[in-house]
Amino acid sequence: MLKAVFVKKNGRLCRCTIKGHAGYAEHGQDIVCASVSSAVQLTANLLTETFQEDAAASAKGDTVNIRTNGSELSERLLNALLVHLQCISEEFPGTINFEFTEV
Repeated sequence: MLKAVFVKKNGRLCRCTIKGHAGYAEHGQDIVCASVSSAVQLTANLLTETFQEDAAASAKGDTVNIRTNGSELSERLLNALLVHLQCISEEFPGTINFEFTEV
């Protein structure tokens, strides 16, 4: 199961970590992992390249981290990612676990 952790600071989404594997299908055939990976990569690229927000994205092994400064635009993009992942989770139950924290 994928674990998606979304972090708020001062009431605004500012960080997310996506870790693990969905386990929906065999490695290389898992459409849930592919969907999540694509959405996360798009969000990271929009933040760092397209809109050049004060943000950073990193990937190591099965973990991707996105950190932002909590600007309005970066929060909107992280919220869009969250909504998208929730839609995927509804379509494929038991594949994504969500956690929400505030720092």
